[in-house]
Amino acid sequence: MTELKTRYSAPSLRPVKPTHRLRTTLWLLLSLVIVAAFWSVKIKWSALADFPSQLAKYIGLMLLPPDWSKFGEALGATILSVQMAWIGTVLGVIISLPLSFLASRGLAPRAVNAPLRLVFAVIRAVPEVVIAILILSVTGLTPFTGALALAVGSVGTLGKWGYEAFEGVDPGPKEAVRSTGGNTLALIRWGVWPSAAPEVFSFWLYRFEINVRASAILGLIGAGGIGKMLQDNVQFRNWDAVGMLLIVVVVVTMGIDQVSGAVRTKLIHGRWRAPKAAR
Repeated sequence: MTELKTRYSAPSLRPVKPTHRLRTTLWLLLSLVIVAAFWSVKIKWSALADFPSQLAKYIGLMLLPPDWSKFGEALGATILSVQMAWIGTVLGVIISLPLSFLASRGLAPRAVNAPLRLVFAVIRAVPEVVIAILILSVTGLTPFTGALALAVGSVGTLGKWGYEAFEGVDPGPKEAVRSTGGNTLALIRWGVWPSAAPEVFSFWLYRFEINVRASAILGLIGAGGIGKMLQDNVQFRNWDAVGMLLIVVVVVTMGIDQVSGAVRTKLIHGRWRAPKAAR
């Protein structure tokens, strides 16, 4: 009885609040790095306040009204960029497809697929602009250089997406092919490709959309197309011509996105449906 009274009359003991010294230290260090970064970079903060008015000013110069006489030139530059993206995508598909099979576990020995995966990762780590700068010393500064740079970049992404799609297919068809004594080619033809094909086709189209946007950036280093025309007109402050180019680029790019999205929906879901413009 005395023991029970002692137990219930004793002051309640609250658990000790845990300390997170390591986490607190890391947050402090991170905060110091951020503050030091802002402090060391010479930013003209007053320009941020003027940014909305300056943006409105240049939009007005570009679009009120645009230079409609540049429509043909802008359309030609846009088509050149799309051609660059298309050639780069096709070359990337041709190179990456067989490599994706070799990089897939279960279709090739580990001594083959492990180095290929490393190659894909290295390619993805290098931007297309850097690849183009490396290539132009061999091919010169032409639209073909841009197409080759896009092709190399496409190999990195399409290769990864490809072997992930092949490894993710339903194992049932693969086991059925193996049970009948089929070799690796039969396994790819009847056990892997029919299931993975819609997803792979979708990846190809999506990469083409990415390459259309990337080709504009490559034009800024002289590969031609949208970027080259944009750079030339900005340099001479032909803002109305820049506005015309932006209108054509936006319309063409959105058209490609809508068509590509509808085709990808058909490939994956089996029905035509126009994608939403913004999600």
